[in-house]
Amino acid sequence: MDNYNQDNLNIVLEDETLRSESTRPATGEEQRTSKPINVTVIQVYAPTTGADDEEIEDFYVSLQQLVDATLKNDTIVIMGDWNAKVGSKPITGITGNFGLGDRNEAGDRLFEFCQNNSLSITNTCFKQPKRRLYTWTSPNGQYKNQIDYILCSQRWRSSIQLAKTRPGADCGSDHELLVAKFQMKLKTTNKTARPARYNLSKIPCKYAVEVKNRFDGLDLIDREPEELWSEIRDIIKDEANKNIPKNKMPKKAKWLTADTLKIAEERRNAKGSGDKKRFSRLNAEFQRRARRDKEKHINDQCQQIEDNNRKGKARDLFKKIDEIKRTFHAKIGTIKDKQGRDLMEKEDIKKRRREYTEELYTKDTQSIDENDGSTIELAPEILESEIKWA
Repeated sequence: MDNYNQDNLNIVLEDETLRSESTRPATGEEQRTSKPINVTVIQVYAPTTGADDEEIEDFYVSLQQLVDATLKNDTIVIMGDWNAKVGSKPITGITGNFGLGDRNEAGDRLFEFCQNNSLSITNTCFKQPKRRLYTWTSPNGQYKNQIDYILCSQRWRSSIQLAKTRPGADCGSDHELLVAKFQMKLKTTNKTARPARYNLSKIPCKYAVEVKNRFDGLDLIDREPEELWSEIRDIIKDEANKNIPKNKMPKKAKWLTADTLKIAEERRNAKGSGDKKRFSRLNAEFQRRARRDKEKHINDQCQQIEDNNRKGKARDLFKKIDEIKRTFHAKIGTIKDKQGRDLMEKEDIKKRRREYTEELYTKDTQSIDENDGSTIELAPEILESEIKWA
């Protein structure tokens, strides 16, 4: 959610899912076109039980605004750390028979939210061993609770086939990985492949020779300009394809070193064996090494940019800058209506753009018509004597 961006909420999608149509990507929210209906996924991080009542209420107000902006026929999936306990008592349509513990005050607020929006808490609906039900372990390892949940629309509750935690997953957190199997056919779109660009820094002499030879053989007498241009264009493209190499998309640099990856593997084994002290030590070591490796990777990238700048390699300089921007820049944007609500349908977006453009021209016309009638004195024309004097 936008108001809680400091908690670094992210949604990770597989390549196949990314090929489906996305109507509105935003921080903590993702909408995908699917069959038979669209799917809106919202990732949340709720305030802890020690937070002020005002902060908790602000969280739910912001969340409700996101839900209200979603089309009524869409299915909603809301997941994340709710910092709430819903308890083991089943509530028809909302919780199942397999919750943990007793419901607390934060759980009451979550229950109210689910009731108002017809949502089910899916990971309380499937029978699992307790180790696959709890989602959080206290730092000292003495307490285990179920505070992370995956919510979905009650209408599409049957689309959730399974929900459980994976205690063996090594994610370097006191939370367990919570997964749900959601069966719905996504509608994929065929994206137009971008044509590969020629590597202009590696144009061989053979290319210039071949183009010149073919130009010399052109018949320039009594030719239509468009016909001649087409033949010249085909010669240039044909010889370029034969002789000029094309740029290859650079692979993303793997900035984690082999030693750091080895620490990560040892950390995973320590978690699997239940050695909490060793796991904590290895986790701290991994975080330290990962930060060091990332800093070194960024410094190396900056050094390459400085070298290209010093040597006057402008093309390589801006190419490297573009690679760095493409790596870390997220293309996120929304169109809002006059009331500040996000627009998701293509027709609504087109209509809003048309309205905005019309308003721009209307304002310009009004500014001209709203002249107060005062006379504006123009400066006198420049005299010839003034020009000679200058």
